[in-house]
Amino acid sequence: MTFKEQIQQGIPSVLPAKKEYNSRINHAPKRKEILTSDEKKLALRNALRYFNAKHHAELLPEFNEELEKYGRIYMYRFKPDYKIYARDITEYPGKSKQAKAIMLMIQNNLDDAVAQHPDELITYGGNGAVFQNWAQYLLTMQYLSEMTDKQTLTMYSGHPMGLFPSNKNAPRVVVTNGMVIPNYSKPDDWEKMNALGVSQYGQMTAGSYMYIGPQGIVHGTTITVLNGFRKIKKAPKGNLFVTSGLGGMSGAQPKAGNIAGCITVCAEVNPKITQVRLNQGWIDEKIIDLDKLVARVKSAKEKKETVSIAYLGNVVDVWERFDEDNIHIDLGSDQTSLHNPWAGGYYPVDISFEDANKMMAENPKKFKEKVQQTLRRHAKAINKHTEKGTYFFDYGNAFLLEASRAGADVMATNNIDFKYNSYVQDIMGPMCFDYGFGPFRWVCASGKPEDLAKTDKIACKILEKIKKNSPLEIQQQMADNIQWIKGAQENKLVVGSQARILYADAEGRIKIANAFNKAIKKGKIGAIVLGRDHHDVSGTDSPYRETSNIYDGSKFTADMAIQNVIGDSFRGATWVSIHNGGGVGWGEVINGGFGMLLDGSKVASKRLKSMLFWDVNNGISRRSWARNKEAIFAIKRAIKSEKNLKVTLPNIVDDTLFNNI
Repeated sequence: MTFKEQIQQGIPSVLPAKKEYNSRINHAPKRKEILTSDEKKLALRNALRYFNAKHHAELLPEFNEELEKYGRIYMYRFKPDYKIYARDITEYPGKSKQAKAIMLMIQNNLDDAVAQHPDELITYGGNGAVFQNWAQYLLTMQYLSEMTDKQTLTMYSGHPMGLFPSNKNAPRVVVTNGMVIPNYSKPDDWEKMNALGVSQYGQMTAGSYMYIGPQGIVHGTTITVLNGFRKIKKAPKGNLFVTSGLGGMSGAQPKAGNIAGCITVCAEVNPKITQVRLNQGWIDEKIIDLDKLVARVKSAKEKKETVSIAYLGNVVDVWERFDEDNIHIDLGSDQTSLHNPWAGGYYPVDISFEDANKMMAENPKKFKEKVQQTLRRHAKAINKHTEKGTYFFDYGNAFLLEASRAGADVMATNNIDFKYNSYVQDIMGPMCFDYGFGPFRWVCASGKPEDLAKTDKIACKILEKIKKNSPLEIQQQMADNIQWIKGAQENKLVVGSQARILYADAEGRIKIANAFNKAIKKGKIGAIVLGRDHHDVSGTDSPYRETSNIYDGSKFTADMAIQNVIGDSFRGATWVSIHNGGGVGWGEVINGGFGMLLDGSKVASKRLKSMLFWDVNNGISRRSWARNKEAIFAIKRAIKSEKNLKVTLPNIVDDTLFNNI
């Protein structure tokens, strides 16, 4: 069968041969035992409903074995034999170009070079899934190949509920992930529902088909590191940034450190992913011995090098040893997957990676105790360094939240706030999100590197033109992004699809997208898929990350994210998504995303202007209502630029009125 025929067949009527377990790639750890005997039977019934009853007797013991061995039913047998990657959009079967664009993005998320655990359909974050099993993938791709522009595919946590009649102006796909009743949104609830096959954790861009490899977070991390050094009034050159995690998102940190120009030490306990990052060129060196690491860092400091070093081991050992040897850390953070602390997101110190994985599955109670002991040690070591002048920030991975729950010394004197701010509070919120700057991204649907090079030039030209008339308040943001896009090709950021990211406000996003659409119409480039990270101005309500600099008491509300995805859906998005969970954990955040196909048409031009303006200014208006001065400035600019925009602005109260209250 051809590739197109395999897509069109969906779940095969004849069972494919059972596959050997692929030990060459990185796999998800075994999930803990959480189902009762009756619930295991329910999970098996749920899995078998995808298949003709004549196959149930053969598949039942196989699925039961997967459930016992891995804690989930992935249906490995049904992973396609064809290579999964982002092909040229013309290679996909179908009646709708928009649907083909979605197939392209789904395959990019599951590319072995992109996904963290490809055989388990997990893109990043340890549990950020595109689908729960391979039957869902096959059925979804089949539906997309049959879809017309008068239908919408409804996705329930990886499950394709079906194609429903709609209209050509509606989204082609509507995705929800993990949207459970709030009182059933705790980690063990997720574990149980995921094991049953009825819900999944879509992370942010994983379950939204909008992940573009580590490049997406490289840019945000570069900006964070640059501005972190600006905050402490130091140049990056020759100064030290210490962090941990080399997974799907955190793997961007050493690359970002190189672009910023500092010395980066990033610890990782997983040997396979460490080697992958070394092979990809995302780290310069790998060191497995602490003595050698200390010597190497001292040498790099003396020579004022720009270098990224992966330490294969636990980051707690690094913090403690650097304290003993009096190695000054300028910037410190952590980007392990602490949204998922009990299932492979964070590993205890003084235990081997293999033994920890075994304990995680066989003795989860003890594993949790070890993790919490490690968090207390981790925080204690960080505190010793901050007393010497280290600037530590929480990188939105729930480090401070989980450390506080473990009883670590991370609380401020009021015992309400954390003693360290998140990077959004200190850097990204006031410097980027409040002004409307966020992670705008695009993918060249042709798969051609030359198309990406052309779009880079178009975007750079647009940004330079905008910068000439930009107010002083956003000149630094404009300059950083121009520098970024000029160095994008040189930094070899592409992993998987021919994609690019830059931080732009509504004006920049609209003008760049419109220029792309005109270039497509003229035949200069192929079709483009627009998107963004959910980690943005408007798409995510996350009290410990994206909305951590909202101080009017509303940071625990999720109206903004819900309004965002509803508004995007009727303003022209090709697909939309809304998730419970993402970045900081299930039950801790609600986030929404979108994708939009540009095909050179007048309709696309109209849609991009309407949707992108809303997608950004929804968030700016909420932030301005919270009395964030930068957002008030930004929304007033937007009101002047658009006669149909009217926003409720806050009246600022004089603090002296409260002197006698």
